[in-house]
Amino acid sequence: MTIESISAITIATHDMARAVAFYRSLGFDDIPYGGGDAPFTTFRVGTGYLNLIAMPEDKQWSWWGRIIFHVADVDAVYAKALAAGFAPSTTPRDAEWGERYFHLTDPDGHELSFARPLGR
Repeated sequence: MTIESISAITIATHDMARAVAFYRSLGFDDIPYGGGDAPFTTFRVGTGYLNLIAMPEDKQWSWWGRIIFHVADVDAVYAKALAAGFAPSTTPRDAEWGERYFHLTDPDGHELSFARPLGR
């Protein structure tokens, strides 16, 4: 048996409208299901999906890891983040493992990385 791919990842939010606006401002434009007023929203990301699920305020979470998105232009996504008023935790840089990347935390505390393999 071989694991072939990840179909989707689902992360929680306390404010769906805020979360949808955050991801849309970064270029997550394809929403096949849900939206700002829905309890569950799906963004198409390449051949997979990023899902958001609304949780009540009393449901808390802590750091669990990072979602890494490969993008065509790391610096362009970084510029979009700055233009939207977000404060990435790193600036774009070329890493020793062969990717250009930067980190950004979403409004619910989920750490994201936007990356592109070097030489592509």
